[in-house]
Amino acid sequence: MAVDQFRCPASGSLGDACPVSHTSAPRKGPRGCAFSGFQMEPQGVLYGAPQGPNAALQIHAREHKTMVELLVPNAPSKDTVKGLKNADSLVPSDDDILAAALGAPARRVLMRAEALGPKTGYRDGYLTSKWGFCPPDPEEAPIVLAGSPGRVWSDLCRRMPGVVGRGKMREAILELPLVMGTVDVIPDKALWAATVCLGILCSVYRYEERNDGHEGIATTAGNPLFTSPELVMQEHECEEELKGIPRNIAIPFRTLCTRMGRPLPHLTQYDVSIYNYKIRDHTSVYPYINRSENMDLRWPVFQDRAEAMFLLCMAEVHGTFTHGVEIVARCQEMVVERDNEGLLVELVKLKEIIDQLGYVFHKISVNPGSGEQFANPVEWGQRYAKFSAPLSKRVPALSGLALPLFQLMDAFLGRTKYDSFLGVESLHLRAWLPLNHRAFIAAIEQYYQVPKYVASTGDRRLIGVMDGIIESYTGERGFMGTHRYKVYGFLEVVAKTGRTETNGNAGSGDSDGRPWEEVHRTLSDSMIERLDPYRSSILLKPHEMRGCFEECRFMSRIIGREYVDEDKDRTTGKVSIDLRNTGITYGPGDRLAIMPLNPWSEVIKVAQALRIVDRLDEVLSLEKSEGWKRFSKHMADVSRDKKAGEFTVRDILRRGNLAPLTKETVMAVHISLRTASTSLLEILSSDTWPVSGSLGDLLNFARPGVSSNIWDSAFSPDLEWLPKLVPVEVPRTYSISSYSSQLLPPVIDLTVSRVEHKLCPLLSFDGSQDILRSGISSGFLNPHPSEEDESAIPRAIKGSDDDTVLIGISRPLSFQPPISPATPIAMFAGGSGIAPFRSFWQERFASGSVGRNILFLGVQSRKKFVYEDELRRHVRHDGLELYTAFSRDSAGLAYDAQSRDLIEKATEPRYLDGAIIEKRNLICDLIMSTKQGGLGGYLYICGSVSVYETVMKGVTKAIYQARAVTQKSAEELVATAFAERRFMLDIFMTPRAMSLKEPVIPLSTLSRHTGHREGAKMWIGVHGSVYDVTDFLPIHPGGSLIVAASAGLDASKTFDEIAHTSNPEVMSLLSKYFTGYLSPKPNFQQPELGQLYDSWQDYLRMCVESLTTLSFEVKSIMADSKIWFSGGMLNMGGVRKLYQFQSRLMQDGFTTLFGSRLQELFVKLSFTLMSAQTSDSRLPDVMGIVARAQSSPAAAAAQKEVAQIGEYVCDSSTAQAFERGIIQYAQAVTELDMQFLEQIREEICTGMDGFDLVMSMKSTSGTTVGKQRLFKLAAFLVSLLERIAERLDTFYVELSAQSLYHPEIEPNPARARWRLVRRRIYDGSFFIYTQDLSFDSIPSFEFPTASKRISISFDRVISQANEMVAASLHRQRASEDHENLSILIQRPPRRLADAHLHRAEDTGRGLSSFERHIDRKAANRISTFLTGNMKAIRRLSRAVNVGELEHALRTQSPLREPSPLRRQGSGLLNTRIHERSGSVSSASSGSSRGSTKGSLRGERKSFLPGSPRDSLRLCGEEGIRRG
Repeated sequence: MAVDQFRCPASGSLGDACPVSHTSAPRKGPRGCAFSGFQMEPQGVLYGAPQGPNAALQIHAREHKTMVELLVPNAPSKDTVKGLKNADSLVPSDDDILAAALGAPARRVLMRAEALGPKTGYRDGYLTSKWGFCPPDPEEAPIVLAGSPGRVWSDLCRRMPGVVGRGKMREAILELPLVMGTVDVIPDKALWAATVCLGILCSVYRYEERNDGHEGIATTAGNPLFTSPELVMQEHECEEELKGIPRNIAIPFRTLCTRMGRPLPHLTQYDVSIYNYKIRDHTSVYPYINRSENMDLRWPVFQDRAEAMFLLCMAEVHGTFTHGVEIVARCQEMVVERDNEGLLVELVKLKEIIDQLGYVFHKISVNPGSGEQFANPVEWGQRYAKFSAPLSKRVPALSGLALPLFQLMDAFLGRTKYDSFLGVESLHLRAWLPLNHRAFIAAIEQYYQVPKYVASTGDRRLIGVMDGIIESYTGERGFMGTHRYKVYGFLEVVAKTGRTETNGNAGSGDSDGRPWEEVHRTLSDSMIERLDPYRSSILLKPHEMRGCFEECRFMSRIIGREYVDEDKDRTTGKVSIDLRNTGITYGPGDRLAIMPLNPWSEVIKVAQALRIVDRLDEVLSLEKSEGWKRFSKHMADVSRDKKAGEFTVRDILRRGNLAPLTKETVMAVHISLRTASTSLLEILSSDTWPVSGSLGDLLNFARPGVSSNIWDSAFSPDLEWLPKLVPVEVPRTYSISSYSSQLLPPVIDLTVSRVEHKLCPLLSFDGSQDILRSGISSGFLNPHPSEEDESAIPRAIKGSDDDTVLIGISRPLSFQPPISPATPIAMFAGGSGIAPFRSFWQERFASGSVGRNILFLGVQSRKKFVYEDELRRHVRHDGLELYTAFSRDSAGLAYDAQSRDLIEKATEPRYLDGAIIEKRNLICDLIMSTKQGGLGGYLYICGSVSVYETVMKGVTKAIYQARAVTQKSAEELVATAFAERRFMLDIFMTPRAMSLKEPVIPLSTLSRHTGHREGAKMWIGVHGSVYDVTDFLPIHPGGSLIVAASAGLDASKTFDEIAHTSNPEVMSLLSKYFTGYLSPKPNFQQPELGQLYDSWQDYLRMCVESLTTLSFEVKSIMADSKIWFSGGMLNMGGVRKLYQFQSRLMQDGFTTLFGSRLQELFVKLSFTLMSAQTSDSRLPDVMGIVARAQSSPAAAAAQKEVAQIGEYVCDSSTAQAFERGIIQYAQAVTELDMQFLEQIREEICTGMDGFDLVMSMKSTSGTTVGKQRLFKLAAFLVSLLERIAERLDTFYVELSAQSLYHPEIEPNPARARWRLVRRRIYDGSFFIYTQDLSFDSIPSFEFPTASKRISISFDRVISQANEMVAASLHRQRASEDHENLSILIQRPPRRLADAHLHRAEDTGRGLSSFERHIDRKAANRISTFLTGNMKAIRRLSRAVNVGELEHALRTQSPLREPSPLRRQGSGLLNTRIHERSGSVSSASSGSSRGSTKGSLRGERKSFLPGSPRDSLRLCGEEGIRRG
């Protein structure tokens, strides 16, 4: 029997060796073996948890030791008792004895939960050693429910997506029978399933009630059946959570929640995620069964992937953590037993689990080509996000904060601060967790805290592993950092398309009006609170820590440098770094961050030039250098030695940034020398930066031309200037090229290629062009063999010779081997790019992987063939397939599949693309997914940008030649592999000097390249550079939508906040798409011009953002057929989406473009014009044009048509009669929306170009040039504003021409015509032809003259602005008064539930927080502008009561705190406004009626003749003459 277990199922041979792969590794099966009985190890075996039927007994038996064994296992050592006068300390304390007697509290909670759970249906919450927080059998509760009368609930939930799609969910719920939730009807084992079903039904009822088409622009009432007192719960007979919910589900839901221990009925986040999935394949257990790709939602609401991916990934992180609960309990037991070695083992296991969490969340993709992993942010924000509102403000919101895993990790890591918004909310949500979960978390948090014990041991291994867990969970590159960056990009799209928060951050402050940025800050605050116990003080935000020394938290030394090829210069070498006693663990694909040290030759060069060679041991004061001060503190924290934070001159020069020369460094030296060195001017005039050279080179170059007095004065003896001149060096990141299966790896290997560059000829003494210098980091790690010996360096220079380096481990989520060992991988490496792949194959061969391992390696020649011996060994014995490309050598090598060896073969020199094309069929099989009939392989590229380009060219060409019909289809296959995250990149940072002679691109040109149209180019701006990212979109790891959100914009702030700027891989890859430099802001001599430029630039940015996000929604509506049709029938989800989208546009009238921002620009421009003219001049009525357009008959007709769509949302039978008309209407109006914003963008871009035109103007009089420029520009921009306003009227006219009703195109024209007639009978329009028409009955109309523009006075402009400010402040004060009232009556602080309810209910008229921010800021700026220019307004104005205006502005001051006087002033102002124009709401439309009647109907002359460009030419001259 034992022999048969080792018999190969393929060949029948005996033994451990595989007859196919010729290896004795403990494989699970032979490579390529199709044995159907092959089984992979489940997760439990991986983490060492006991398996089998006696697993629980084995776990409990571990505790059965005597107290003596636990507390006094050995006699005290002689050193301990020597000289000890009082021996009481040798006996254990009472607390220790009690702990030993009772055991670890967490274990007791687990034992109780496992004993009672199966009997009670786990009503206290699922908690087991084997399954963690997941149900042992996710099918059990639904099966038991299906066998009870409660089956009616699960049956309806099962068909819910289809019913929701028809808009008939409320009718279906009302048709359910009343089934009680008592124990005799619903068994305990069905409790969880029943609670989830009814919770979902109650929430979906509320969702459909709020989104039934009667919100928004529609004004008709809903169906009274849904509010009937006989059918739904009334306020006096239930809690507010169930008010308005049908009795047939509210009554049993209330009963079930009581049985579950929930004081109030509510639906939780773990209900809809952890307890709402079903397994696809129960045999797919590796590495754990609960994977999102192996699960489906049991009861989805909308059946879209956005809903599914978010909920399933929440379930999967708990699936990953199934054995984490047991490991955490074991950690506490090890603390009780004081077993350091056992604790070390458990902590390493826990870190392995925590390392996986980031991958799970990373699966959520916003790339449309990513298949099932695609989570459309537009869909999520407009559908599931609205459904997820809680039943009331009192109960928990549906937030990831409520999931038990995250609450447990906070408790385990000893989080003590909960002061942030998310911290307070976290404690609130914890109180509503199931009682088993709360008990387990409390046991971990309050007793035998693991972090405190680890710190008390002083064991650097334990401390290092604990630090690794902290970084892996809450660090910048860990799970929390991944979550934050994912949220940032996702929420940016969501917020701009209507939604303003995530579930985890709803209700947080929105001080900047950009919710995704506020969420980013709030999540950062929460991360800092988690890090607080382990960092003495955190001065940087988490994203600012990327790319700086904060990432390096371990100290080590280089212990070896070895040759890896036959190159005598060792251009590429293996570097070994000592990890003993650090506690560092790492895996394949991980990277090492290292702080390099400058070579001694550079240290000597600088010290000699500054004459401080004899002062290298002098300790410096770092108080005036923030960077070095933080670094000093960091060194002391990492080494746990305060003296390590004392830096000498040697330390500054050794650890500072000496090369290359940046413009800032050269300028600092130039200023220090008081511009005395003419030599430095030659360097400063360079067209390319940074300059190749070091600080020592620069000082030696400048020294001859500077007198000794100036030199000594510039570099004074106090040396306080040195830390300012030499900044702290930044870490470099290298792929780890080794793998260790040991618990704690003793060493780590890097494969480093030394970078060499030519010294700038100006800095060489003889002007030589060929002086080579090594890169700082690569030269430190892998110096030339001739430079490795440092024995010749004087002892006085080297000092203590402390070559300790700071290191840190980072894990790139987008460059990891596949989870399944059966998945084939293809690795493409250029030179030292082989580094990460060495760890890949070592891990896969050591673990017995059965997947194919294919390596394409490109090097210059056989002499530089790295790791040749090791590669040949793996080819012969482990099945590695190796294909080589030598670019400068014809002595090639060929892989022979039959003999599994490399054979000599003469080959023409070639690059990697040649080797790839040669194996085109293999490449095609790998890159095609299994659904396409391919192998579904994982492909990796590691190397420089040139290597990346070569490989991509080869792969695309291989696919085109072998499978694809066109080049485009080949590119689409590659893009799909990237979207599915099966194609991954690790691009080297190759710093290159950037020439200043590249083209300069105006901001208007950047704004025109948003790429929202098919085939259009997409550009982005980053820190003064412009990049054409059109070709990069399909392969962007974060998805094309994330990039498109910043299209046409200066995305520098976004790049900084998501740490792309400090990511060398991103910036290196981005350099490939460099297009030119972004035109900077002109150097205006007049501040007024600069202010106008800033305002116009902001207006342009707002327009571009509106256009790009509008395109997201349009594509979401029109590009996905699933939105419109489901099961061959019209889906009301598409109708609802179209209605809410167009309703929002019609109601708000593009508020961000035509609201207060437009008013602000018009006021400032009007003031500028009037300042240069006579005060009786007239101005175009820009705001009046907008108001008349919004209230025009065309706008009313368009609104009526949109409102009719709302009527169809819950009337699917009528909608189906007009389905083709609805879709045709959707296509027409969304295209009009897009064209309208494109026209507005073009007008604003023209205005942006006007600034450049004005700056190029020449004036005959030097004293009037500024005034002339200002006037011409203001006249030009006012003309553009008038055109923009008129385009709104044209837009409404074109929109009103569209109709829903085209019976002739419908499948059943007769039914469509009858439905149309019946509708007209109901609304009365059918009978208009039966009424007699008399001449007297015709109402009087006044038709405006289209050819004449209405002009207004400057007085009216100021009055409009004042009224707009008053209206805005009225809205602000209403909000402030509500908040003040909450404080006075001592209401609890705003929570997630409040914001979720507000979001769900706010589906009608109303601005988003982003739009409210724009309105508020613009109103404040107008108020400030009017106040600051009161004297000029007093001079220019005739009719405005300036005293009243001054009083109103003082009253409206937004900077003052709310007070009774302020509110009284607001009321007085509102009263005056009512007296003057009727109401605040008529501020913008009042220009055509009321007190302005005379001015409007008087002189109707055209203010600016011709086009805006004509006005730019003519009006300036006329204005100067008038002046």
